[in-house]
Amino acid sequence: MNQTSAPSLRRSLGYWDLIVYGLAYIAPIAPLSTLGFVYDAAHGMIALAYVLGAVCMYFTAQNYALMSESVPSAGSVYGFARFALGRFAGFLAGWMILLDYLLIPALVYVLIGVALGVLVPSVDRSVWIVLMVAFTLAVNWFGVTVTTRANFIAVGFQVLLLVVLLILGVSALLRGHGAGGLTLSPFYDPKSFEIGAVFAATSICINSFLGFDAISTLSEEVKGGDRRLVGRAIMGVLFISATFFVVVAWVLGNLMRGLVIHDASAAAYEMTGLTIGAWASVALAWGYATLIGFSNALPMQVGVARVLYAMGRDRQLPQVLARVHPKYHTPYVGMLVTAAISLIVAVVMRNRLDDLATTVNFGALSGFLLLHVSVLVRFGILERSRRWFAHWLAPILGIVVVLGVFSGMAGLAIRLGLVWLAIGTVWGAVLHRLARDEIRAEL
Repeated sequence: MNQTSAPSLRRSLGYWDLIVYGLAYIAPIAPLSTLGFVYDAAHGMIALAYVLGAVCMYFTAQNYALMSESVPSAGSVYGFARFALGRFAGFLAGWMILLDYLLIPALVYVLIGVALGVLVPSVDRSVWIVLMVAFTLAVNWFGVTVTTRANFIAVGFQVLLLVVLLILGVSALLRGHGAGGLTLSPFYDPKSFEIGAVFAATSICINSFLGFDAISTLSEEVKGGDRRLVGRAIMGVLFISATFFVVVAWVLGNLMRGLVIHDASAAAYEMTGLTIGAWASVALAWGYATLIGFSNALPMQVGVARVLYAMGRDRQLPQVLARVHPKYHTPYVGMLVTAAISLIVAVVMRNRLDDLATTVNFGALSGFLLLHVSVLVRFGILERSRRWFAHWLAPILGIVVVLGVFSGMAGLAIRLGLVWLAIGTVWGAVLHRLARDEIRAEL
């Protein structure tokens, strides 16, 4: 079949489709999943960690928006770095962001397993993981339009659940639980402040923001091919989610004061049980399991399948990954591969949620770093741009903030990330050599 008649991705998405997709990927209730880990790492200053995370993501979002106008590619940062820095750097950017995109669905499946484990402790988490992988694959198989409809409903319920939780949380504070009121200690506590601890917490909470970047993987499915639409949606999702996250961290950071939490991965459920009531803990677990299952896991599988599709199409990965379903216009081979990897990782790491979360962030931050470098080199250095903020200051500050967050990352995540980088470097060098041999043969 020639290239002109081959199935392609369908342009069916508008601005609000992208906004809802991004919010569904991020999940407004995402801070609940790592509440215990971030709170402990930040010495209680969880809101400060989320503010720093939002600052880091602001510069990253600016550069994603800028590059999405120049390179409307389904490959996200892979396509951006390939455009700005060349084939090899583009491959490494795609390879590193894959570490994020391949592992984050697994992380969500483990979170669902934790929530359902609170409700039905007699059933192993792996059973829930298998069921959720099958469910998300089945929904995404029929196309991104079907996924978007499911996202609209699920995001609305997430926001409702979050608002109810915040109201109950403030009520519990006013009754004397936690800090006994809305104090500023989650933003700054001079007795416990330590910059290294805050950066370590930020490296964990960055995980809650991951998703606005996934909007760029849908660039080839936007109605009319409007290149500015993706950038506007990226900034909109970041603003909405950052507002939710900081408010949630402020309220729950105060509510966590003085509590003894036995399982950091289930801190949100223990906290609501101790301060609001056992019924609230059960309701939150049910809500989290169903809402995350219906919304968060769906777009994550969509995003990674598009990156595999783009890299397969460019023969940076096996070309079979670029196959598109003739009826549903979905990269079905990429989705099958993604589902298999997510299933294996989630089952293996089902009792190591903190290690899985930090390893996910290594891949994301590495991709963000190459994104900033791409903007700086392409527009600032090569084109000698005079747009000082967009093409010079934003990428430089983005690089500084990302390196600062890297400095607080756990040792295991750094070691695993460097191993992944080493494998990618070797494979990228092989691809580069093969490409040169092909050019010589053509000459």
